[in-house]
Amino acid sequence: MADSPTDRFDDIPDSLGRVGAHRAPAPRGRGWIVVAWAALASGVLVVAGLYGLSLISDRVTFPLPGIGTGEPTAEPTVAPTDAPPSVEPITDPALAALPPGFTITVLNGTEVDGLGATARDLLVAPGWPVGTVTAAAQTDLPETVVYFSDPALEGVAAGMVALLGAGVIELSDAFPGAPITIALGADFAAVAAP
Repeated sequence: MADSPTDRFDDIPDSLGRVGAHRAPAPRGRGWIVVAWAALASGVLVVAGLYGLSLISDRVTFPLPGIGTGEPTAEPTVAPTDAPPSVEPITDPALAALPPGFTITVLNGTEVDGLGATARDLLVAPGWPVGTVTAAAQTDLPETVVYFSDPALEGVAAGMVALLGAGVIELSDAFPGAPITIALGADFAAVAAP
């Protein structure tokens, strides 16, 4: 085969990005960009899938930092009591002076599927605003506890116990994002069973 004479396209200087039909070599590390985009897309799909599952079932939890819907991490400020509350239970939301944006969080602390939805239905029927309904970190709670963060909400907490037919009330600052948090226990599962 005959040798062709060399011309300006055969010698590519490193400083040029492109000369004629010849291209400069690909920059190093370009493969990592593809890997990073694939990892980001996978992470977004996993988070979206977990969030979707948490909306479908109250047995799947997807806690977000700063939301305050998890189990208490601090010791409660006041121990639960079986003594009757010192105020009259308020079961009608029209009779309560509720703070703006007031919602009730329901945590299912049992193995019974759908118990959180049952409690939500009992509370929504008279008009109480129920926000998050999800599974608690523990699934072996023996007793339902209605946590309230403000002493002015003691009557509302007592009303939740009256509406659910089970439980005790407890003043606690363990749920900073929720004025009323209900952790359902086995006593409510027994009451709610058909």
